Amino acid sequence: MNLFGMLELSGSALGAERQRAEVVASNMANAQTTRTAAGGPYRRQLVVFQAQRVPRFQFALAGLQRETSSAVRIAAVVNDARPPVLRFEPGHPDANPQGYVAYPQVDPVEEMTDLLGAVRAYELNASAVQATKGMIQQSLDLLR
Repeated sequence: MNLFGMLELSGSALGAERQRAEVVASNMANAQTTRTAAGGPYRRQLVVFQAQRVPRFQFALAGLQRETSSAVRIAAVVNDARPPVLRFEPGHPDANPQGYVAYPQVDPVEEMTDLLGAVRAYELNASAVQATKGMIQQSLDLLR
């Protein structure tokens, strides 16, 4: 992979990890949401990554589609299939006839772990972009 391909890959991963962090933040913000517009409690969301082949930058500028490089993209944001957590709260406005309230299946420890993973991956890709930028600069300096 050439230097521009490395930039493209790390750049796409930065965007994907940013979106992953946003989804985790949304999960944490809605951890106690018992009623949504769709009905029922908030459903925890999960991010699904996918490798994507994209035309290389220099060939795209020339209008050629011969070679491709790798990128990371968000294939989907899906709802967690686990059932909601039922808590006995008979006075709650969203309680069922038996007195149970359905809460989202959001575990703060699990969400923080996912957030830390997203932050670390973002930092690693930012470092890779910086290192690649330095290598490109050195190459340009040699050409002068």
